[in-house]
Amino acid sequence: MDIPETWVVIPTYNEADNIDALITQLLALPVEIGVIVVDDGSPDGTGALVDAWSAEQPHRVRAVHRAGKQGIGTAYIAGWKLAINELNAERVMTMDADFSHNPRYIPAMLALSQTKHVVIGSRYVPGGGTLNWPLSRRLLSTVANTVAHLLTGLKAKDTTAGFRVYHRAVLESIPLDEIRSSGYSFLVEMLFFCQRRGWQIGEVPIMFEDRRHGTTKISRNEIFKGMGTVFMLFGRRLRRSEPQRAPVPLAPTN
Repeated sequence: MDIPETWVVIPTYNEADNIDALITQLLALPVEIGVIVVDDGSPDGTGALVDAWSAEQPHRVRAVHRAGKQGIGTAYIAGWKLAINELNAERVMTMDADFSHNPRYIPAMLALSQTKHVVIGSRYVPGGGTLNWPLSRRLLSTVANTVAHLLTGLKAKDTTAGFRVYHRAVLESIPLDEIRSSGYSFLVEMLFFCQRRGWQIGEVPIMFEDRRHGTTKISRNEIFKGMGTVFMLFGRRLRRSEPQRAPVPLAPTN
């Protein structure tokens, strides 16, 4: 059986209520993708559930087990390295395990990746939005995006979205082990590197849904770390330590 050229990296911690249904839906999509679950030692047995999938579908499901919570950023990097170095992936996606990112948007995101190097499943382009979010969370997201735009110069409407497609060349161009942030601010830092390197970025509208089971992983400490990352990137922008490069011509797609 052929190994997919596109792999979805999903960080997990205590997602046993969601992971079976999510993998089922991902493998049933009309596009061929593989699934890499990076589990940080979930005490609820999430890792064991993924191992069962991997045993049944070794060409399409892989598990990475880590000892304890180490942050979403390092989880992404662990999944990307597996996808690129061992599975020879041409495109790598990221998404949450809690169905806030609905798998139904993946075909449209992959279609746009034929003409864009990075594709974001975006809440803030026409047709996108959020469902079942309290006003406080909507305000927090809006403020975070506004501050990121003003200080870092990012052009994408949704700078904190974790639902993305990256071409292999994009990830290979970025010194992943030098990225300082490890929480959700990792997403802003990654987008900063992508834009500064001239990679072309597109957005597909999605409706972001509040998680179906479990509780959110975003803490107040995570928010403060995120603001720190944005100001760090602002400093890099002012010092031109990460120079703005010319747009990269679109590479041939498979």
